[in-house]
Amino acid sequence: MVRQIDFPLAGCKYLVATHADVDHIQGLKRAKEIMPQAKVVGHPHANHLLSTGDRIMTYAEISAQDISIDMPKIEFDEEINEGDVLKVGDLKLEVWHTPGHAHAQLAFKMGDLLFSGDNIYRDGCVGNIDAHHGSDIPDFIDSLKRIQASDVKWLLPSHGPAFEKDDAMLQKTIDRLDQYQHMADFGTCAVDWPLMDEWDRELAQGE
Repeated sequence: MVRQIDFPLAGCKYLVATHADVDHIQGLKRAKEIMPQAKVVGHPHANHLLSTGDRIMTYAEISAQDISIDMPKIEFDEEINEGDVLKVGDLKLEVWHTPGHAHAQLAFKMGDLLFSGDNIYRDGCVGNIDAHHGSDIPDFIDSLKRIQASDVKWLLPSHGPAFEKDDAMLQKTIDRLDQYQHMADFGTCAVDWPLMDEWDRELAQGE
């Protein structure tokens, strides 16, 4: 069932959290104070992180890099998710749930444009992959495959310039992330480590 949420251009304003990372939402509470009539909306998981003030999964606190960023708590007025449609005046934005970089990552399709968040950038790089952040490589691959298979022509990412969708470049990124799934470099974000299976076989065979 498609749920349509109307945000008329005149009157009610809204603030959309694409996901809960501090570099995307740090000013959300202040913006709400400036525009108290505005609705703050986003994915349910982002709502949980921001209403509880989780400083680890939002990247507000990274002690190893001496990073500590102010992040006021805020609760959403409404939660949005896969299949919802945001109506802005005469424009309609389809809500896509595209987890991987972060579980709460949302993208927004409008015709042949995709406001693609931190899924992929023009150079083929993707949003940071970090277990403490809740990243999930298999989900990331699925989200990229969805973008690749779509009729989208242009991607508008959260960071860097807009660019024309390039299926070959997307495939190269998907292949790279598939390798990451099986590399110890990615720690608990990896799904296995073939070297250890190989070693177990060698030990069992007395090598």
